Amino acid sequence: MNIIAQTPSFVIRNFTPEEEATYLSLFEDEDVIEHLPKRSLKENIAIFHTTLIDYTEGKALGRWGIFNNGDNDFIGICLLRTYNYEPGKVELGYVLNKKFWGKGIASEMARIMVAYGFTHTGAHEIVAVTSLGNTGSQKVLEKAGLKRMPNFKRDGEELAYFRVEKLAWS
Repeated sequence: MNIIAQTPSFVIRNFTPEEEATYLSLFEDEDVIEHLPKRSLKENIAIFHTTLIDYTEGKALGRWGIFNNGDNDFIGICLLRTYNYEPGKVELGYVLNKKFWGKGIASEMARIMVAYGFTHTGAHEIVAVTSLGNTGSQKVLEKAGLKRMPNFKRDGEELAYFRVEKLAWS
């Protein structure tokens, strides 16, 4: 199992094929998915299987599980992916189970993933977007060192846009 990062409280690591149901459980809570793109169960299963394939190809970008160090409880997911709107940028994303909201885990994870993105990819900038109403996630991104920029339109939806440049980060 490939570990991306480990802290005293959680580990960011590859999913195993046996954790498909664990991964999918994240998308059953309406509060958790309120600010996410709407996807069917079939689409989420396909994303999980693509994630497993990406691991075998040794890609620096991907989607990983966040698990509690003590009891291996599933905290959520985080991802780094190519930002399709501008070359050389990597997009940070994450989704946490509601019971882990407000505990500082998302902010710590985001800082770790920004560092990972700059040290393991050729990205010169890490970006993130949230729905305008997702103020909790916006605070997480600011705590992780990303700066709020003018809003951005993607697929017809206006989104809050954040970024941090590698030169400003290091």
